[in-house]
Amino acid sequence: QRVYKFGGQPFVVDMFQQHDRGFFKSTWGEKKGKALMHATAGSLIGIGEILLLPLDVLKIKSQTNPAALKGYGNIVSICRQEGRALYRGAGWTAARNAPGSFALFGGAAVVYENIFKLQDYKQATFAQNFVASIAGAVASIAVSSPFDTIKTRIQAQKFTENKSGAQILKDLFVKEGPTALFKGLTPKIVVVAPKLVFSFSVAQYLMNYFSRL
Repeated sequence: QRVYKFGGQPFVVDMFQQHDRGFFKSTWGEKKGKALMHATAGSLIGIGEILLLPLDVLKIKSQTNPAALKGYGNIVSICRQEGRALYRGAGWTAARNAPGSFALFGGAAVVYENIFKLQDYKQATFAQNFVASIAGAVASIAVSSPFDTIKTRIQAQKFTENKSGAQILKDLFVKEGPTALFKGLTPKIVVVAPKLVFSFSVAQYLMNYFSRL
């Protein structure tokens, strides 16, 4: 998943640079246009992550509802028996990933532009990538948290259950209130942000390093 996200985003950026005919820069200006281009590329890659959704579903079920996996044997047998059920919550996953990845790469781009004054993000040092990734990671988690709450509850259900995201959202508002959409935000930032920061920093630094060889 990390290889796909951090390896795919620069590829989409390159495609934009080759085929958008200056749309981002002419519409929003040099600095904002560049940041928005990187953010949009990240958003598109984030949506594509739903291809890997079955792995995420199995991970969540094993962590939050292990009983749902009992009697299935190995991963191959689960995939064979459940098939499309492993893609439950795909729409909510895309809804989470689109703004989340937009904020991750867009937040980092804003730091590159406005704090480090970099014309070329590939010239960023490891320390600069590290600082930029902190801003991007926190923004990403905060923006995507409401969608992530619904997605996780959908995926935590037993395979025999089929409560929709809309039903879960309605129940959540009635029983727990709208603030429940941000339940666990602080633990997410504490636990998930360091992983994103590490992955982002290392990936960007290595890609920039090899691009200069």
